[in-house]
Amino acid sequence: MSAARVFVARLAGCSVFDPAGDKVGRVRDVLIVYRQKEPPRVVGLIVEVPGKRRVFLSIGRVTSIGSGQIITTGLINLRRFEQRGGEVRVIAEVLGRQMELVDGSGTATIEDVAIEERGQGEWAVSELFLRRPKTSASPFAKGVTIFAKWSEVRERSTGEAQSATQLLATYEDLLPADLANALLDLPEQRMLEVAEEMSDERLADVLEEMPESEQVDILGHLDDDRAADVLDQMQPDDAADLIAQLSDERGEALLDLMQPEEADDVRMLLLYAPDTAGGLMTTEPIIVSADTTVAEGLALIRRHELAPALGAAVCVTLPPYEPPTGRFLGMVHFQRMLRYPPMERLGTLLDQKLEPVRASASAAEVARTLASYNLVSLPVVDDNHRLVGVVTIDDVLDYLLPDDWRSHDDDPSPAVSSDTSTIPVVVSSGRRHLNGPSH
Repeated sequence: MSAARVFVARLAGCSVFDPAGDKVGRVRDVLIVYRQKEPPRVVGLIVEVPGKRRVFLSIGRVTSIGSGQIITTGLINLRRFEQRGGEVRVIAEVLGRQMELVDGSGTATIEDVAIEERGQGEWAVSELFLRRPKTSASPFAKGVTIFAKWSEVRERSTGEAQSATQLLATYEDLLPADLANALLDLPEQRMLEVAEEMSDERLADVLEEMPESEQVDILGHLDDDRAADVLDQMQPDDAADLIAQLSDERGEALLDLMQPEEADDVRMLLLYAPDTAGGLMTTEPIIVSADTTVAEGLALIRRHELAPALGAAVCVTLPPYEPPTGRFLGMVHFQRMLRYPPMERLGTLLDQKLEPVRASASAAEVARTLASYNLVSLPVVDDNHRLVGVVTIDDVLDYLLPDDWRSHDDDPSPAVSSDTSTIPVVVSSGRRHLNGPSH
């Protein structure tokens, strides 16, 4: 091995390569098992491979760890990872745990875990990086850090839930969809703890990427005020879909606690059947007047918080400019704006070929229109030709894919390569530990 001792938090996100240099995936966690008289043994890595599938990589298959990358023998079982009894994920379950120092000097929180090679293919926990409680009342103060061997600490017996702060710090750079997948892999109680520690905006982004059943579970563990704040941060169509899964009583209570403008958008969306354009649309497109200039339009679509599909075009209407607007005049695609001088009026650049769909149009009709004209968004109008929203391509994909598409994957057919040193393949019907039980 190129490194005999590494810290687990630094492994998160590291690329995994086969001997030929082809990227296999990224490390998402390290799996250990406790032992009675010795430090925990490392049994393998949890690796995310293409398709967001998380698989188990036995530590015996790892030939090199160093320089921010991991080299394997090229043999990987692509069956989805399932945690077994006695196995513990370091990042998901150990970081942030409160420990007592056996010398009686107090408690400390685990911020990182060092693992080291004890022999060929044998790795174990060697040291803990700990932070003591802060001694200053300042909100910016932090406790001192120390290193300790596993034998020098023991778990607290108070039974209190471990902090999720350190785990969130490890997940800080993940995109919402990847963070949602990471949370779904956690034990339910741990997932709820982490969700409670998130900011409203971050939790809203993550909920939008989760299956509805998990959305409902997480929202069910939040008090009404916090749940309403999170719903305020969600896209109106996603918030409406989530509220539709709740009881009428709680849904109405949360709508009453939401910001009035956000609640009005959600209430309007709840009027439409879920398999119609009105049920699929979002009520927050970019809406401007015909006198708006190209420069102003481009400035609006540059906003970093704007979803790419919503930034692909702007809608031009008569006043008012909030859905339901005045009469819908047309759309201007951003590529067309790029071809004209900054002071050109958007009213002269309307796409005359694009017809909006009615809110009552079926999801199938919306999908056909998007596909036929190679669009990423489609305006939706009411019976009076007032703009009420737009349907984006991701809204349609969410509808067309199976309900469990976020967690669904077809097991690949086993394959055996004549050059197993360079191509990751399925090597058995189940995962197998080094010197351990088959999975």
